[in-house]
Amino acid sequence: MLKRWIAIPVLLLAGAGSVWGADCPPLLEGSLPKLRAKESIDLCQRFAGKPLVIVNTASFCGFAPQFKGLEALYQRYKGQGLELIGVPSDDFKQESKDGEETAKVCYVDYGVTFTMIDPQKVRGADAANVFKVLAQQSSAPKWNFYKYVVDRKGNVVASFSSLTKPDSPELIEAIEAAIASRP
Repeated sequence: MLKRWIAIPVLLLAGAGSVWGADCPPLLEGSLPKLRAKESIDLCQRFAGKPLVIVNTASFCGFAPQFKGLEALYQRYKGQGLELIGVPSDDFKQESKDGEETAKVCYVDYGVTFTMIDPQKVRGADAANVFKVLAQQSSAPKWNFYKYVVDRKGNVVASFSSLTKPDSPELIEAIEAAIASRP
């Protein structure tokens, strides 16, 4: 009798694992280290089924003031399930080599509360997996603060250049379409 009781939870756990494993979109496979934390984020477990905005950032870029607009977007739509992920990168030579300095710019100078990742490569063969998939579905970022809107299935709805401000009607329309999408 005891064996049956043990087998049921094991089967349930095995089934639960396959929800994240088999159903995880390629965009969210793997994990990335969280900025200024000693933890990694399992992207699939944390973000699968959610509408996303993914932005490559740089602390010392002329577009860094967009952090304020991105935070406003996040605050406006987080209640509807939107997640915003900032990924600092030095691919364009405008990010600090010091994670503490990057964290200060994001959290203190601009008041960011959305998820920030430790600096990653966002272009080329060494790019983080999420950016490799974004490049396949759209294009690699051409500069800092390139924005990708992703639907609940992990597909790029639209991408926007650094020149597109966080409050632009086109970006907001894409975010609302991603929020309205079905998992």
